[in-house]
Amino acid sequence: MSSQPPFSDSLAFFASIGPTILSYRLDVATGSFTFEGRAADLPANVQYAWPHVSGRFLYVASSDGAPGLGIIGERHHLSAFAVDPATGALSPHGEPVPLPARPIHMTCDAPSRHALIAFSDPPALRVYQIAEDGRPRGEVEQREPIDPGIFPHQVRVAADNRLVILVSRGHDAKPDRPERPGMLSVFTYRDGQLTGQQRIAPDGGYGFGPRHLDFHPEGGWIYVALERQHRLDVFARVGDTVSPEMLFSRSTLESEDAVHQHPGPGPIHVHPNGRFVYVANRAPEILGDGHLPSYAGGGNSIVVYAIDAATGEPTPIQHVDSGGIHCRTFQIDPSATQLIAAHIVGLNIDGDPARFVPAGLSFFRIGEDGRLSQFRFHEIATGGHQLFWTGMVPLSGGDGRE
Repeated sequence: MSSQPPFSDSLAFFASIGPTILSYRLDVATGSFTFEGRAADLPANVQYAWPHVSGRFLYVASSDGAPGLGIIGERHHLSAFAVDPATGALSPHGEPVPLPARPIHMTCDAPSRHALIAFSDPPALRVYQIAEDGRPRGEVEQREPIDPGIFPHQVRVAADNRLVILVSRGHDAKPDRPERPGMLSVFTYRDGQLTGQQRIAPDGGYGFGPRHLDFHPEGGWIYVALERQHRLDVFARVGDTVSPEMLFSRSTLESEDAVHQHPGPGPIHVHPNGRFVYVANRAPEILGDGHLPSYAGGGNSIVVYAIDAATGEPTPIQHVDSGGIHCRTFQIDPSATQLIAAHIVGLNIDGDPARFVPAGLSFFRIGEDGRLSQFRFHEIATGGHQLFWTGMVPLSGGDGRE
């Protein structure tokens, strides 16, 4: 059950709209993308999800809380769904496990024996058991205390299952409060236990606001997207620790006069071949006017960096429009030939003429040189919710239909 599923050209692609997960079928070889239906309904809005390493189960963190409001709402859960290997259909697998607050990110460890969940407010990192049959179980009590930092936003487990990193963003200074520093918390990981916390916080974490990271497939470098500084920083892994100082730091902006384009970088993925890294710049800047929010300007782009094979140094080679507004998640398919960027909301854009940019998915081909070229946009009606998470699971090949 813990073995990696075989590669398949046929994928189940999932997208969450509020508490609902929609299912699509993506065929990489033919390029077809077909809506399959409403796959699952959660107790509350989907926050993040992660597939079991076998591809047989999908774990979903949901909440009726809202960003920045602490323990608001009453429904916070970790739910499991069995994935039909032929069709991608989801069915509930066991009872949802209650969570203490709104989860912001989650992952599974390498063998999918535990789910690790990050909570932003109040900040925390918690570990939950996954039974042999794939059902989620209770929390694993930690032997050592955890300092989660300020506003955790992501947790990741290294491919060798020996190291966990919690990414804590911190906060920019405001008129009524000073800057609150960010940091990376590095843990030695063994069978659900997080120990030996190491804090990576250059300059005390001031001017260091990481949001997401990804590991190089060869394991030696860690690429970190800094939301508050519009940067991509690179750190080295040294055994089960991380170098305290960055190796390289590169802007995610095409020009420095674009620094007003907030809120900055979000999702980041290293290409499976280790030669490129992709970072999404997000700039929603919403001006509310009742039920018709509008776009106040700023850049929404995906930045492509070439990685030096000897040093890990990233060099920007392309800034491409992401094809929509506020790319919160994007995925690279298992064949590494397509990148799919998800834009959370549709917005009005002022101009002559004014226009509406819908929420939806931008499809890019990934060239041999790592560069992106968009070939499709798939609009998704969000009905007042947000397209908050996307993910995919390989299918077994046959469509399982009569």
